[in-house]
Amino acid sequence: MSFEMAWCSQTVEWLADSFANHRPLLTATGASLTAAFLLRSLLSDTDPRKLVLTSPSRASSPVSVAPDGTAPLPTDVLPGGRDVSTPYGSIRVYEWGPVDGSKVLFVHGITTPCISLGGVAHALVDRGCRVMLFDLFGRGYSDCPSDIPQDDRLFATQILLALSTSPISWTGEGSGKFSLVGYSLGGGISAAFASYFPQLLSSLVLLAPSGLLRDSQVSFQSRLLYSKGLIPEKVLGFLVGRRLRAGPLITPKPKNAKIDAGDAITEELSSQVGGEVQVLSRAYPNVSVPGAVKWQVNYHAGFVHAFMSSMRFGPILQQRQRGTWERLGNYLSDQKKLSLEEQKENGLPFDKVRILYGENDSIIVKDELMPDAAVALQGNVEFIAFNAGHEFPSTKYEEVAECIWEVLQ
Repeated sequence: MSFEMAWCSQTVEWLADSFANHRPLLTATGASLTAAFLLRSLLSDTDPRKLVLTSPSRASSPVSVAPDGTAPLPTDVLPGGRDVSTPYGSIRVYEWGPVDGSKVLFVHGITTPCISLGGVAHALVDRGCRVMLFDLFGRGYSDCPSDIPQDDRLFATQILLALSTSPISWTGEGSGKFSLVGYSLGGGISAAFASYFPQLLSSLVLLAPSGLLRDSQVSFQSRLLYSKGLIPEKVLGFLVGRRLRAGPLITPKPKNAKIDAGDAITEELSSQVGGEVQVLSRAYPNVSVPGAVKWQVNYHAGFVHAFMSSMRFGPILQQRQRGTWERLGNYLSDQKKLSLEEQKENGLPFDKVRILYGENDSIIVKDELMPDAAVALQGNVEFIAFNAGHEFPSTKYEEVAECIWEVLQ
C-alpha cells in the first residue's frame, strides 16, 4: 500500500505545482482524473456501515504511553470528566468550578482537543467561574459520526447535548445564562450558535475566530485536497495525516501568502520556547498541544475524517458563514434599542461581544477580520489584540482569562 500512497502524494503535489506554474489546465485536469480513477480502484473508502468512528478510550487498540508511563492525553487530563452517550457517538465533557459561579462554555479549534483551552479554563475557575469544555466530534476522547457533515447543525447539536448533561442548569430559568467562548474553528461555531440561540447567552468571546475567512486567502492546494470526490478519501486521509504529524511551523507564514491546509493545521500548535512554561493541565503539567494532536493522528480513528469534514463543511469561509454573522449583527442592533434589563432578559446584550486576535496571526489576519466582523456585526463588537500568533489562547491564557472575566462583570 505504501507505493500507491507515495505515488498519489507525488501526483497531488505535482498538480498543485502545475497550477502554481501556470501549466495548461487540460493537462492538470487529465492527470487529476486519471489519478482519481486509478486510485479509486486500488483503495476503498471507509466501510459505510460503520457510522461511528470510536475514540481511543473505547477502541480495542491500547492508548499510547511514553516510556516514563505518561500519556500524551490522559483520560483525566482536566477535572470533572464525563462521557455522554448520544446517537452521534460518545462525547467527552469536562466541567468544574463553583456551582454558583458565572458559567463559561468553551469550544476549541479544528485540530486541537479541548485541552488547548485548559489554561484559560483553570484561570477562570481561579476567579470563581464554573467552566465546561468538551472535545468536538473526532477529537480527544469524543467519537466521530462518519455519515454526517461537520457543519453548523452538528456543532450546535453537540453543544446542546453537552449542556443538557450538566448536574446544574446552564439554560433554564434562574440559570443566569452562560458565556460562550470559541477559539479558531470554535469561534466560527460559537458565532453561528449565538446567531440562533442568543437568548441562552450572557456574553460572547471569540478568539481568532474562523467564519469570515475570505476566499481569496485560500490556496489552490487546499481547494484541491478538500474537493470531495476528486481524490479518494483514504488518499486524502494519508496526506492530511502526514502533514499533521509534521508538527508546528518553524517560521511564520508571510501575511500576504495564501492559506494552505497545512497552515490551518500547524498554526494552532503551540510549542514551548524560550523557557516559557505552558500549563494547560494542572494534573498533568507536561501535556502539550502538539503531543495531543500527534496522538490523535495516530490513535483516533475519526480524527482525520473530522478534520477534513470540518474543512469542507464547517464555519470557516466567509461565503459560507457571512449570513450567520449578519443574523447575529441584526439581533445585537435590535438589543441596542432596549434597556439594559430588557437586554439581559432577552439574552446576549449588544455590548457583550468581544473578539480577541493575535497581531502576528497569519491565518486569521487582523486587517481582514476587523473590518469584516465590524460590518457583519454592525459595529456591536470590541476588538482586543495580543502580541502573538494564532496559538495565543494556549500561550497567553492568563491574559485571555482576564479579558473574559472583565466581560463577565
